[in-house]
Amino acid sequence: MSFRKVVRQSKFRHVFGQPVKTEQCYDDIRVSRVTWDSTFCAVNPAFLAIIVEASGGGAFLVLPLHKTGRIDKSYPTVCGHTGPVLDIDWCPHNDHVIASGSEDCTVMVWQIPENGLSQPLTEPVVVLEGHSKRVGIISWHPTARNVLLSAGCDNVVLIWNVGTAEELYRLEGLHPDLIYSVSWSRDGARFCTACKDKSVRVIDPRRGTVVAEKERAHEGARPMRAIFLADGKIFTTGFSRMSERQLALWD
Repeated sequence: MSFRKVVRQSKFRHVFGQPVKTEQCYDDIRVSRVTWDSTFCAVNPAFLAIIVEASGGGAFLVLPLHKTGRIDKSYPTVCGHTGPVLDIDWCPHNDHVIASGSEDCTVMVWQIPENGLSQPLTEPVVVLEGHSKRVGIISWHPTARNVLLSAGCDNVVLIWNVGTAEELYRLEGLHPDLIYSVSWSRDGARFCTACKDKSVRVIDPRRGTVVAEKERAHEGARPMRAIFLADGKIFTTGFSRMSERQLALWD
């Protein structure tokens, strides 16, 4: 037996992770326990935002990246929603603007002060109302300023002009079931969605049409996600019929 087959040939063979010191972590944050398939956090070059447990409405923390260690329970939050917050997303064009979607069926856009919060923020810059059920997905347009996408449990995708608080496009009837994830292409011309009916769709929002569709991208019944990659391919995560995790790359 040759020596090569015994030793695993990998350039990562001697790479080991180093845990970050406690004082460099964010500690004692009560992350939201809402049953929704979301990351519950968002980060940009200046701030970290985390959706937290809140009584009587929805709230999220906004922490400057350098503020590590134990976070005081009385630390101010962004707390204007009347229902739990389900998703948050930082604006790619302005590090001080963040959008949030909530169970109260609204989308709110917030302006974060230069040095972070010193008191609770309850007044949004804009409130966007157009969904009839809770709003679970928020995504800013990657190239156009003030353009925001929201997807709700009413199976409707709305694209907003945040500057004027108007609906630009309302995409109804394209999804027969709950939308699990939405991802813009790198140039913002299209977006892809993963739906509970197990299909992945590529949609042209200006025409309001499905450009491409892959049925039964993953056979499993558990939630799947899809993202656009830089080269235009689509990467999905899901489950097989036996509930084994699957990753897939699509042209």
